[in-house]
Amino acid sequence: MARTVPHDAVVDSNLDVTLTDLPLLPHERIWGFWQHSWVNVGLAIATWAFLQGAAVAYYVGFVQAIATVIIGYGVSVLAVALAPCLPSVKYGIEQFVGLRSTFGEVGARLVMITMSTVLAAAWSAVLAIMFGHGLVVVANQVFGIELSQAGAAASLLALIAITVSALILARGPVSVEAVCRVLAPLLLIILVGIIVIVFSQNTWGELAALAPLGGLSDDPHLSFVLAVELSIAGGFAWWPNLGNLARLTRTSRAAFWPNWLGVFGASVVAAVVGAVAALSLQVEEPTQWFIPLAGIGIGVVALAVVCLANITAILSQGYASMVALKGGGGRFFRVAAWPWLIAAILVPAAVLVFFPAAVYDNYGRFLSWGAIVLAPLCAVQIVDYFLLRRRQISVRDLFLPAAQSAYGYWKGVNYAAFAAVAAGALTYSLLLNPVSYEPSAVFRYTTASLPAFVVAGVVHYVLTSLVVRRRGLGGYPTRTTS
Repeated sequence: MARTVPHDAVVDSNLDVTLTDLPLLPHERIWGFWQHSWVNVGLAIATWAFLQGAAVAYYVGFVQAIATVIIGYGVSVLAVALAPCLPSVKYGIEQFVGLRSTFGEVGARLVMITMSTVLAAAWSAVLAIMFGHGLVVVANQVFGIELSQAGAAASLLALIAITVSALILARGPVSVEAVCRVLAPLLLIILVGIIVIVFSQNTWGELAALAPLGGLSDDPHLSFVLAVELSIAGGFAWWPNLGNLARLTRTSRAAFWPNWLGVFGASVVAAVVGAVAALSLQVEEPTQWFIPLAGIGIGVVALAVVCLANITAILSQGYASMVALKGGGGRFFRVAAWPWLIAAILVPAAVLVFFPAAVYDNYGRFLSWGAIVLAPLCAVQIVDYFLLRRRQISVRDLFLPAAQSAYGYWKGVNYAAFAAVAAGALTYSLLLNPVSYEPSAVFRYTTASLPAFVVAGVVHYVLTSLVVRRRGLGGYPTRTTS
């Protein structure tokens, strides 16, 4: 089968085809079920999963933490495993290129720039800062020094993590999978080890009796719902990464189910381990757990491995963002060499690591600012692909100019889709203030992400049915199409 290159695409013949926005043909897919699973496990078990557990432990105790993480991740991981993963693997398309069918060419570019630069840079900075924190703890123990986790040394180590990630990314997705294949089993061993240590030192009853890090609440139900919301938001935070990883898989099975092994299963286990470690030690900072739990020798080794796992997460996220920029960032990024793509993602992160308090100490609010957009965005994509398009996309129209494409909408922008996302974001803000994290009275019964998801999906379906499709825009099938 010959590859058809869009008329305006300029492809470097020396560039790995997986780093372009062209649809991948079946023989160009490099991952099966287990390769994708290892990547997802390596992505999931970074110290952000431990930080997620500590954030949940601020509101609830051990038993409730397990329940909130399972409920929250279960709901949101199902959504992100459906979209963008299944459209990407079916057509081999980069996930933001696929969004042209929903938002239009210009609209998808706006979404891509927001998701691939702002969020990717912020998450990479969080991971790199945690890497720096962890190695500072290691250095203090090994060399008997007293470096500060908030000082210049931690920021410089974080910068090293960014640099190493850039060098590995230069080798493409094969190197990403190779690194994850080595580290993922080590991370699983560390998780099991922490569980064994904690339960050997504490009975289930003792763990269940531990108070939340924020103290006992006057409203336990509200605290429980806040913890559920944190977990839902944590699951939606995977949306910018997963479609472009699934695109590299050979089958829909290999694209969908590894998300449950990695993004759900490994994340839940890691978050629960983070919660129990935080509760048993009454310490919120993940990098300070390992040595008190396992002793200096084993603790230092475990902490070093976990720090390296942060690099695997930066790699997976960086690769997905690079492909997004290549496909939807305009002509400059389309023809840009890989160093420029990497710089666009990781240079902003390199700047943010020198402001660790602003990034690292606002984890819950950071998740909230992500979910306020990602939950509605995911709903719009699911409704558009599964309900309105009946899982059919014209790949050719994805690459045609807006004036010639069935997905041209209004000069390349589908205002109905953006209105739906805005309606969902407004719903979220009314239920949970993303700045103050103050919940409304209704929030205790609904969370914020789920109503935002539902409202966005309904608004998109209604506006598309009543406005977009009636105007003959968007290439939607007619109601009589079988």
